[in-house]
Amino acid sequence: MVARAARVSQGGWAAVLDSLRPGTRWVGESRFQVNLNAYPPREIAAGAELLFMPVTPKNGWVSWEGRERYAVVYPCLGVLAEDHDRRPLPAGLGALIGTARAGLLTLLGTPLSTTQLVAVTGQGLGSVGRHLRVLLEAGLVERRRAGRSVLYVRTAAGEVLVEASGAAGTGPLTVA
Repeated sequence: MVARAARVSQGGWAAVLDSLRPGTRWVGESRFQVNLNAYPPREIAAGAELLFMPVTPKNGWVSWEGRERYAVVYPCLGVLAEDHDRRPLPAGLGALIGTARAGLLTLLGTPLSTTQLVAVTGQGLGSVGRHLRVLLEAGLVERRRAGRSVLYVRTAAGEVLVEASGAAGTGPLTVA
């Protein structure tokens, strides 16, 4: 949602629709192309439902039920959806605070929930929670609420530590 909202602010809804999946594009005058196929256009009647549904697979699809329900299923964006090269964690940072904590700290350049960190790192929920508590008590991360989620992000002190190690901007790292 954050990535799509940023795209709305940068280029409007047309930019978001153009980026949902290959072949989608806003063609203007209340018209939206949903794939590369040369099928005749389908009119969505007034009062019909149009649902946009993000999924984690890399591809999407369109579907409809009669003339009253339509769905555009598109790949989501963000940490859990992105393919990153897995690079080794800088040894100095891992030696200083431990490889698992260093990996979490490096990932927290953007706000992430505990559940997202579990999915990205493959660590157990209890492990991630314990490491986050240590990082929080050390003043390297902070937490804030976003709806029902609690998101963690690096503090200024955490930023300095990550940048000094040379790990800034590397994306998800391989952690033990």
